[in-house]
Amino acid sequence: MELAGEVVALLVLVAFVAGTVDAVAGGGGLLVVPALLLAGLPPVAALATNKVQAAWGSGGATLAYARAGRVRPLAQWWPALLAALGAGVGALLAARLPVAALEAAIPAVLVGVALYFGLQPRLSDQDRAPRLSQRAFDLAVPPAVGLYDGLLGPGAGSFYMLGFVGLRGHGLLKATAHTKLLNFASNLGSLLVFALVAEPLWLLGLLMGLAQLLGAQVGARLALRVGARVIRPLIVAVSLLLALRLLLF
Repeated sequence: MELAGEVVALLVLVAFVAGTVDAVAGGGGLLVVPALLLAGLPPVAALATNKVQAAWGSGGATLAYARAGRVRPLAQWWPALLAALGAGVGALLAARLPVAALEAAIPAVLVGVALYFGLQPRLSDQDRAPRLSQRAFDLAVPPAVGLYDGLLGPGAGSFYMLGFVGLRGHGLLKATAHTKLLNFASNLGSLLVFALVAEPLWLLGLLMGLAQLLGAQVGARLALRVGARVIRPLIVAVSLLLALRLLLF
């Protein structure tokens, strides 16, 4: 499939903006997937191409947070592997299962995420007491959210954030850094499967991925500098916008 040069340039710009927002609060797919569909890509190809470019953005954000000492990827290999496996299974199921019921439920869940982060007065960059052990969390949250990420995708970052903050007691900046690691893992796991069962536009995905990578550096630096003051309102806004998009389009 060939796209006009100006369309490609616009998609690259969208990817940069999405990478910046996604590195802070998730939700980059809110911008990228509709843009790919408007450019004329079939739905499955749009999802697959989105994973090509999203892996660059989430990987770049993870690297930025790791360099700042906010996450240790090698120490988190187990939950990352479970997220990747879950996403791979989700990508396999995407073309085989009716997902209308799940799609109908997701906006309500996203509104709940927005209310949680918007109304919790104690949320900050400080850690709190965990409600779930690390082992139980690893076995439950990464594979479940990864499965959803491969199957549908919108809001996966918000769900990872909710798990880290609500169940593991992480401060918002620490939760954001760990979310980007699992986002990268689930993007990579679903991409490996989509590469076999779908037809992503590799060159377009690479160009958008480079823009995502640059945007992710900007977003990660902003989050590291400002912390909860920018992360919290962006999570609320992104979750509500995702819910509205799923309800109206």
